[in-house]
Amino acid sequence: MPPSTTKPPRIAVLADSDTRWKWGALTANRVVPGPSMGTVPGEGAQAAPALDGFLLRGRATPTPRQLAEVGVRADSLREVTAVEFLRVMAREPYDVLVLALVGGGVQAMLHGLKRVWEDRRSRPVVVTGYVGVVYEKLADGLLLRHGADLVLANSRQDAERFRAVYDGVGADSSAVTEVALPFLGGQPYTGEHDPYTVVFAAQPSVPDNRKDRTYLLDRLVRHARRHPEREVLLKLRSRPGEHTTHIEELPYQKLAQRLDPPPNFRLVYGNMGEVLDRTDLLVTVSSTAALESLHRRIPTVVLTDLGVREVLGNHHFVGSGCLASWDQLDAGHRPVPDEEWVARQGVGVDGSYETAFDAARERIAKLLASDALPPLTPYYTPATAPGYLPGILARHHLGPDGTPLPGAPAHDREPGPVRQIVRRAARGAYRHGVQRVAPVIRRMGEL
Repeated sequence: MPPSTTKPPRIAVLADSDTRWKWGALTANRVVPGPSMGTVPGEGAQAAPALDGFLLRGRATPTPRQLAEVGVRADSLREVTAVEFLRVMAREPYDVLVLALVGGGVQAMLHGLKRVWEDRRSRPVVVTGYVGVVYEKLADGLLLRHGADLVLANSRQDAERFRAVYDGVGADSSAVTEVALPFLGGQPYTGEHDPYTVVFAAQPSVPDNRKDRTYLLDRLVRHARRHPEREVLLKLRSRPGEHTTHIEELPYQKLAQRLDPPPNFRLVYGNMGEVLDRTDLLVTVSSTAALESLHRRIPTVVLTDLGVREVLGNHHFVGSGCLASWDQLDAGHRPVPDEEWVARQGVGVDGSYETAFDAARERIAKLLASDALPPLTPYYTPATAPGYLPGILARHHLGPDGTPLPGAPAHDREPGPVRQIVRRAARGAYRHGVQRVAPVIRRMGEL
């Protein structure tokens, strides 16, 4: 049979937020053997993979606007509960499954999938990893992801840390595979734009209090007033009422309403790559956008105004050469990144980025070619973590053995129109409570 008629690989991506959907879909595009999705295979080439997207229903399920902003194409895309997704996996013959979830979600799916696939001779290759910089809960997050066929590390530094954690607890570390962040790219920075553009990349939960967020906003506005010839942009992740990977209780949009900013200051949304196309100076506390910017060699600053602290995540950039304060920036300072540090972060400014996914692609191809894959074997089991694992599984309506608990939502049927409407209303009420009601209650408690 000629290669051009080879059946294209089928990929499923399960994600629980807009950023994880972006990471999962782009990762699938880069690591699954064959041409990139969205391309037309040439004569004698393998057909492009088919991608089905599944959005795990929860507080951060992305809105249609957020999905459109991500800009990743899928052949199908729908919302599911954990139990609904497991039912699909029990009947559909996918080749590769990417779990783009928070650690507890990955662990629950690994146990649920182990259960639904226990009588099957073949199963998909299961891939998971992290959407960005790993600066907290390293051991916890890694052990919750253990059991996948590939645990992707976005840099050489992460790969070394991941293997050290697994080896240190006696878990198999062979699944750790070094890659890079899948959304790096764009044209390299070639010089200043007209007007010179400063972009502050905001984060939903860093910092997490009104005082610090107000301070950062004030400094950004002061910078705009100090440099009227510049365009100063506040790049926001989501609009009010939308959630991302992290809860944002104090949106900058609300804090900015009390200000009278100069005309050269604006709030912007949209794809980060498009914003970086016109950026001359990227400023952030610890956003992964800093790595995107460094990849393009755009001058990049990680702020020290609030300290260099683990809770902020900017401690990850120690040694990068990018740490600076607003006072230094106002005085004209421009940091120069440390080339060795950058190379260890998988940023690939030396041209190595295009080969960063080769090892993962080769590994998946080898697994797909095998006669049968062994059962999934997570590190956590009812025997190794009896006081921890059942609670994680129960949050997804699964029992200790990975089977759906009695009364699990949509356990025996597809959700109807009424159920879908109720779910959307409940999610909207939750988001309203987080962003409107909870901050008021906290302020009242401080009186």
